[in-house]
Amino acid sequence: MPRRNFMAASNKIPRIVVVGGGAGGLELVTRLGDQLGRRGRAEVTLIERGRTHFWKPHLHELAAGTVDLDVHELDYLAQSHWHGFKYRFGEMVGLDRAARQVLVGPVHDENGEQIVPARRIDYDVLVLAVGSRINDFGTPGVAEHAIALDSTQEADRFHRRLINAFLRAHAQHEPLRADQLNVAIVGAGATGVELAAELHNATRELVSFSLDNIDPDKHIRLHLIEATSRILPALPPRISQAAHRLLEELEVEVHVDARVAEVLPRAVRLADGTVIAAEMVVWAAGVKAPPFLRELGLQVNHVNQIVVDEHLRSVDDPSIYAIGDCAAAGWHGHPERSVPPRAQAAHQQASYLQKMIPRALAGRALRPWKYRDFGSLVSLGEYSTVGSLMGNFVGGSIWIEGLFARWMYMSLYKMHEIALHGFWKTALTTLGRTIAAQTEPRVKLH
Repeated sequence: MPRRNFMAASNKIPRIVVVGGGAGGLELVTRLGDQLGRRGRAEVTLIERGRTHFWKPHLHELAAGTVDLDVHELDYLAQSHWHGFKYRFGEMVGLDRAARQVLVGPVHDENGEQIVPARRIDYDVLVLAVGSRINDFGTPGVAEHAIALDSTQEADRFHRRLINAFLRAHAQHEPLRADQLNVAIVGAGATGVELAAELHNATRELVSFSLDNIDPDKHIRLHLIEATSRILPALPPRISQAAHRLLEELEVEVHVDARVAEVLPRAVRLADGTVIAAEMVVWAAGVKAPPFLRELGLQVNHVNQIVVDEHLRSVDDPSIYAIGDCAAAGWHGHPERSVPPRAQAAHQQASYLQKMIPRALAGRALRPWKYRDFGSLVSLGEYSTVGSLMGNFVGGSIWIEGLFARWMYMSLYKMHEIALHGFWKTALTTLGRTIAAQTEPRVKLH
């Protein structure tokens, strides 16, 4: 069946709608806006429920207070003005595939006053990039008593609770309870491991600001809880072992083969009956795509990800694409596995669709997308970074550790910023942050 040349068949310019302004979604609309939107070759629209963008792999640093949200967030409205796309504030609540319209719910402020009404937004090409949420696996007490580290709001809420707990402990006259400053992190994937190391550094930095009633080595206990037999279970064993050794050197209490049965008001109860007391519980175990994706009439897997073909199109509708954590994309050479939910995957998918969407609109054949594994890096704060470089890209792995690994880890964020701003703006912004950091505390104090 011949492919339809949209541009030749219609006097109207095509409407490209991207839902979700995370790493992949924002990179894609920025590039398509520069490439097509500015030139009047397409109408490019971003639908996003937030007002600002923050790189999700930095959430653990935001929670620990070692990164300032005000310094690193990006305003969607400004980005749309600079790069030729439209920003529509709101949350996708449904899809009318027959009419090719995205249903967007109304937005209200904290007082209940409506900011924008419910709308229908037309599309010719739709890209779903709505990311993922934590997966509580139906564990009782998670919603009530744990903080889910999957948004800037939750990360900031954890940091405020952390600061308040330390100020309270410093000001009280009675001796500190044994568990008063304990933190339990459920899930020892990359986020949980990085958070544990970052908190070890941040809490000691915090105590150094004249909180003399707190002895870090005596009063602060960090617990990292993992249901499988080792931390970082999705990464090679060598990375897991190196990270485990370093966490033990930092006196982080690592619990493996420890399935959480219930989260209590100030504790975690394991399946074997063990109770781990903690003032704060962070849930960083497992991910799943948003539940509303199941209601769109598209094929999804057990964690709500949209099943896509080799061109990242929904297997049910060729006008709908999915990228990032919400897409179940096949991993070439690994038929039993999907592409893992990593920032590098979203970056590669955005780069691919930037080239393929114009080809699809012109009725030209699409090249298949193949994930290239450039390796895995885990940052352990200021103490170390460990990982493997290149991964399966050259048929093997190169083990890296220390300063060079740290530079490589930091370069991932710089690649994201360059995709959004270009080289020179990223370089100047980085220089400005470096200078400003010399006049600020190393950890956020409020």
